[in-house]
Amino acid sequence: MGTETATVHAETEVETNFWKQLPLLATLAGLVGCIIGYVTEGASQFAHSYLVAFMFFLSIALGGFFMVLIHHLFDAWWSVPIRRYSEHLACLLPWMALFFLPIGLLASELYPWMSLDPEKDHALHVKMVMFNPSTWFIVSAALFGIWGLWTSKLRGWSLKQDETGAAECTIYMRRWACSGIFVFAFTLTAAAIFWMKSQEHQWFSTMYGVYYFAASVWVTLGTSYAMALAMKRTNTIPVIAREQLHCIAQWLFAFTVFYAYIHFSQYFLQWNAALPEETFWYAKREQGNWAYVGWVIILGHFLVPFLTMLRIDAKLCLGVMIPVIAWVWLMHYTDMVFNIMPLIHADGPAFRLSDIATLLFVGGGLALIFMHNFRKYAPFPQKDPRMGEVLKNQAHSH
Repeated sequence: MGTETATVHAETEVETNFWKQLPLLATLAGLVGCIIGYVTEGASQFAHSYLVAFMFFLSIALGGFFMVLIHHLFDAWWSVPIRRYSEHLACLLPWMALFFLPIGLLASELYPWMSLDPEKDHALHVKMVMFNPSTWFIVSAALFGIWGLWTSKLRGWSLKQDETGAAECTIYMRRWACSGIFVFAFTLTAAAIFWMKSQEHQWFSTMYGVYYFAASVWVTLGTSYAMALAMKRTNTIPVIAREQLHCIAQWLFAFTVFYAYIHFSQYFLQWNAALPEETFWYAKREQGNWAYVGWVIILGHFLVPFLTMLRIDAKLCLGVMIPVIAWVWLMHYTDMVFNIMPLIHADGPAFRLSDIATLLFVGGGLALIFMHNFRKYAPFPQKDPRMGEVLKNQAHSH
């Protein structure tokens, strides 16, 4: 009996060590793949693949930032147990400056306007205050600095409250959240415009920032549901109950509708106006196989998750929600590909080694940082004033 128990413990330890080493293995494999992809597929393919991966994971970190801000602004009790890992997601934002370096080095491959003469390009001349190399690099650096300041302050006060239990920590976090929601709106919009939309500098869209916001929060809610479920099943965060999972799923359902509304609104307004400087962006994505990708996004980004989560009980059914979460990640990645890749693949998507390698490298590296922070600090706020309400509702649910 003792031998069997020891064997089970050994197998469990091996499995645990494997999952702990997985981000490092992914990062190393991704790094090797990135080098091979850059050499064999060229700088342009690698740069665009890397931008897709970067914007995919940036959206999750920005969504984590938004979740923390909303928690403090609305003083919700249900989000207290999931706030700490949302803080860790948000605190990945300044670290992403390191992963931004390849984009900065290969900026000329990603943004054709950097090599154009503004005097010979009317659209660039009109926007040259924004779209010039100096402004682009300054704004990019400023974004990471601003994100680093707000996220470090919010998590710093949260960790201090774990030690002191002081209610004033909650007040300070609310104050930072009040200004932070405006900072978040402006910086997310700037990131979407400077790093994605500016690839086609001729295009006009006043809704692109909101579009990227809706997609970012949507994929973050899916990620948050997966993390909450994992923390609950492993008893890492014992205070997570059915209420947390149900509330996250409700938000996910709501942002499924919100994303569809924003995407349709952007398309409808530009289709109705029929201005060349607006419609060419969609016209390019209705050529070749990109038209099918567009239909996949229409059906897969909205209709499939909407109908799947429409029933109340579906939001707590693991047989439904686990496939939904995987589908959310796939659709968001497809969305990023749809935004970026038509510039180098006019006839349709063409997946390369660089696409997989960049995902592994950026995702694995950020997972390493996240797991280090998660193991370093308490997994959930220990002395938050609302923790008593969390425990009361948890006991009631049982």
